[in-house]
Amino acid sequence: MKRTYKIEVDCANCALKMEDAAKKVEGVQDAAVSFMTQKMKVEFAEGADEDSVMQTVRKACKRVESDCEIYLV
Repeated sequence: MKRTYKIEVDCANCALKMEDAAKKVEGVQDAAVSFMTQKMKVEFAEGADEDSVMQTVRKACKRVESDCEIYLV
């Protein structure tokens, strides 16, 4: 399943760091972050719990880019 999330990130390099961090999270099959559109597209692994995976993605992204935001609603 694929979902798109609104994000706030300050630069393209920061978006790339967020994308790399998200791809390393268990339950994420693929992720793409666009600085231009301020969106993150996440493809979840089959059977993954989206809510808990996204909480982990948010934490992973905050570790690499502390002032980023991912809106999960």
